[in-house]
Amino acid sequence: MADLNFQSDGAQRFRCALSNSEVQATLAVLAHLPNDRAGLRLTGIVELASLMSGDGAMGRLAAELIGHGSRPVRAILFDKSETTNWSLAWHQDRTIVVRQRIETAGYGPWSIKSGLLHVAPPFHVLEGMATLRLHLDDVDTDNAPLLVAPGSHRLGRVAEQDVPDTISRLGAVACLADAGDIWAYATPILHASKAADRPRRRRVLQVDYASRDLDGDLEWLGV
Repeated sequence: MADLNFQSDGAQRFRCALSNSEVQATLAVLAHLPNDRAGLRLTGIVELASLMSGDGAMGRLAAELIGHGSRPVRAILFDKSETTNWSLAWHQDRTIVVRQRIETAGYGPWSIKSGLLHVAPPFHVLEGMATLRLHLDDVDTDNAPLLVAPGSHRLGRVAEQDVPDTISRLGAVACLADAGDIWAYATPILHASKAADRPRRRRVLQVDYASRDLDGDLEWLGV
């Protein structure tokens, strides 16, 4: 299959976004974090600010994709290995993290995940977002690459019972990567991840970017 394009397919690979030395520096910043969780929410790590900001490699790319008003609103470290070899069924990301609960038309239901307040926003909020995945290790076909369904970001909310037919119709693409690559995808795209056939370290810094404020008095929690 030809290379995917963010605007038409909802996903795109940006090769060599970080040099090897920049990857190693990022790994050093993250080295103190626990490595026994499927996904670890990151906040307040000042050493990552320059990477995620508008002047950094991830921030500049987000601005190109969704506009110069974009800013990071959530960061997660995924650290898959022999001891944390999980799988993730096909789904859309449908919730965001906010500072406090303020009842607002179109927002809900509410939930608490990892001690943080989440809410499902109107779909247009998700449509204005991009998710960037900075690969800190190589990812090949047997090391659990992310799978995406090209074009599924244009379908609105896909009902759970319609997911299998949607994947069958659109197909699935494996997001292979070298350390230092960034995969960007439209946040509402259908995606999944199998358990690795040959599990080994697969660290990914995933950052969600938003291009607009929330409605009413709601505020992004941010990073």
